[in-house]
Amino acid sequence: MKAMILAAGLGTRLRPLTDSRPKALVEIGGRTLLEITLSRLRAFGVHDVIINVHHLADMVVEYLRANGNFGMHIEVSCEEELLDTGGGLKKASHFFTGDFSTFDEPFILHNVDVISTIDLRRMVESHEHNQALATLAVQDRETSRYLLFDEKMQLCGRRSGSDQKGETVRPTATVQALAFCGVHVISPRIFAMMGEQGAFSIITSYLRLAAGGEKIGAFRADEYYWRDVGRPEHVLQAARDLEQKVLLPD
Repeated sequence: MKAMILAAGLGTRLRPLTDSRPKALVEIGGRTLLEITLSRLRAFGVHDVIINVHHLADMVVEYLRANGNFGMHIEVSCEEELLDTGGGLKKASHFFTGDFSTFDEPFILHNVDVISTIDLRRMVESHEHNQALATLAVQDRETSRYLLFDEKMQLCGRRSGSDQKGETVRPTATVQALAFCGVHVISPRIFAMMGEQGAFSIITSYLRLAAGGEKIGAFRADEYYWRDVGRPEHVLQAARDLEQKVLLPD
């Protein structure tokens, strides 16, 4: 199985930790965010990974070389200009479509600044069972931006925390607002449907495709530990969670 780690962001929310290093190399408990993410992916049987980089990209490349790619096959997708989640994934499409033998196999897309114990194996099984184009890990928690799902847990819109109505891309009788966890399982056939160009959010593609009837489903991850470590205080909290055994890394 293959995966992509999104690590190209500037890490502005993490300053001053990212003044002299990319966010992928910020440490929690003596391990970088990149190592933690790679270890989790490897534990679930992922051995082929592509990582997009931009800010202080050479440091990530050297870090991987110095650690022997952590025993995995790793490629790096360098972005001269930031392409956001959708543009970054589209630029790396060759990694998932070049090998005909794995063309139909879903892959994982994972933010580097997300720490969780989400069961990736169960998530992939749910994706395959529902024959979805994409499956998004979600939780029922407060956030500044929500994704909206219908009674069948299919994506139907989005809204901000202050916008009670939001944007719906297709009619539905009931709507549930859930927080996205930054972990996706995606079918490679999505690349033939990504008409957006340049820098764009993958959520933009998901909403357009959902409006056209494609299955963009939800995987409820409420039972699992999850933390966005995009701010220094969140990094400190994750370190405390690790010390208190709340977070059990692979």
